[in-house]
Amino acid sequence: MSGGLYRSANAAQGGWPPPDDGATFISAEPLNQPAVEATAPPQEQVAESSAAANSAIMALGSLVSRGTGFIRNLMIGAALGNLVGNVYTTAQFLPNQVYEFLLGGVLTSVLIPVLVRRSKSDPDRGQAYAQRLLTLAVLALAAAVAIAVIAAPVLTTLYAGGNDDDYTGLVTKLSWLMLPMLFFTGLSALIAAVLNTRGHFAAPMWAPILNNLVVIGVFGLYIVIFGAEALTPGDLGWGQILLVGGGTLAGVAVQAIGLLPALRKVGFRWKPRFDFGKLGLAELARLGGWMFCYVAVNQLGLFVVVNLLTRAAGEDSAGLLIYNNVFLLLMMAHGIIAVSIITALMPRMSAAAADGRFHDLTADLSRGTRMVTAVLAPIAVCYAVLAAPISVVVFRYGAFTGENAVATSTVLLVAAIGLVPFAISQLFIFAFYALPDTRTPALVNIPVVALRVLLQVGLYLAFSATFAAAGMMLGNAVSYVAAAIFSAMLLRPRVGRIGLGAITRTMGKVVVAALGAALVGLLVVSLLPGDRDSLGWAAAAVQLVVGGAAIGGTYLGLAMVLRIGEITEVVGMVRRKLGR
Repeated sequence: MSGGLYRSANAAQGGWPPPDDGATFISAEPLNQPAVEATAPPQEQVAESSAAANSAIMALGSLVSRGTGFIRNLMIGAALGNLVGNVYTTAQFLPNQVYEFLLGGVLTSVLIPVLVRRSKSDPDRGQAYAQRLLTLAVLALAAAVAIAVIAAPVLTTLYAGGNDDDYTGLVTKLSWLMLPMLFFTGLSALIAAVLNTRGHFAAPMWAPILNNLVVIGVFGLYIVIFGAEALTPGDLGWGQILLVGGGTLAGVAVQAIGLLPALRKVGFRWKPRFDFGKLGLAELARLGGWMFCYVAVNQLGLFVVVNLLTRAAGEDSAGLLIYNNVFLLLMMAHGIIAVSIITALMPRMSAAAADGRFHDLTADLSRGTRMVTAVLAPIAVCYAVLAAPISVVVFRYGAFTGENAVATSTVLLVAAIGLVPFAISQLFIFAFYALPDTRTPALVNIPVVALRVLLQVGLYLAFSATFAAAGMMLGNAVSYVAAAIFSAMLLRPRVGRIGLGAITRTMGKVVVAALGAALVGLLVVSLLPGDRDSLGWAAAAVQLVVGGAAIGGTYLGLAMVLRIGEITEVVGMVRRKLGR
């Protein structure tokens, strides 16, 4: 499936393909102004419908991707256990962080807006420009892989140097196999950017499923051959290391290859071009320089997290594996809801900024903020109230013990606080990228990460190692709130009023509905059988289903009573669909 990017009457000459029809739409106006929506020009209504259709496609793909991702993490924990799982997670961090330094942040903040402008201004819709960009990126990524593999022992020392020789030795061995992942990760991201700027959103959202399926198969094979037994890092032989590390690399390679047919579908032909001078490298360097500063500060913060959690690693304590599992739970909700909205709105906001239509940009920003708040709030309540049953049902299998599940629930309870602030902070940061402005987010990020690191180090020193991962999550949550506030304050002088009044009113109603749902959820769970510290799978499943239904039903009922527009419109749409 494909969908067009947002076009207004002013932007329609850019040469974008016509958008698909969609059953719903993301309006450029607040939900409580139906008269304005009803009188919008037909072309804008179709464009808005396309943006919502794109969001729906991405949300569905993200849901399946995150679901298979959970099975993937379940298999990793079941096969490796908590301690060796910490080693595996550390080895996975290395290629991801090298990739982020090279391309990750620059892609969304610099390359997508540039590709959007080129697709509107160039006679070939930016095809030659994208070909040059892909060629340069492939060469840079290949060189980075060679350097990173050679430097694997140094990277291991930086990230996991506080552990014994068996721990760091296993991280190094896995890194030799897994560092080439950064090449295929970068290639996938670049292809996805090209597809998104050509109105194709489905393939990039579905391709990670291939990766997850490969890794699920790899760890299933591991359990069949080697069993599901908690081991120490020194217990793994080269056969186990090759299967785990090589299989993880194969999953990322399959994901990248799976995107190639979609390039042909949108009419893009990848022809190597080496005339890099026509890329406008000076502009890319200027914008990318600030993004590199932003990424570097983030990596410093992540470096602190990885080091603190590797020092706190133990058989039953919450280390990197549990921290990563909980963070992925947050990212599942964020990815299904917020990322789908942000990814669909980013080209719209970029086009609006390029045309000087700041009213459209701020309308999308306000609407997006209210939407992610209203929809993510009940999920955050479920994560907090049902942390124990979620941890047991999702993760307690094989070598991942009941004690590990209890440690996971504590981290999830604290992490739930940061779900909504994280989504809002990301949305505001992407509004700066649409301008395009990478300097302001980079400067805002410095005090935000400094605050995060101070809190995390302070909590680590003040409490025992068993609270280390929860302390990292609490530091994250506070920093997300600070990032959202700072970004909103600095964005308003650039683009005008961003609808803080409507946002505040919606947030107030959401807080009331969320608190009511939390109280009902706690009451229901307290009446059900099962103790947190010795919760069996069957009792956990009952708590999760019954408690989740109580929380969801209460939140929905209160949202209807309080007239939270972002919820009532969805309910009305479903009713119309069922009636039709």
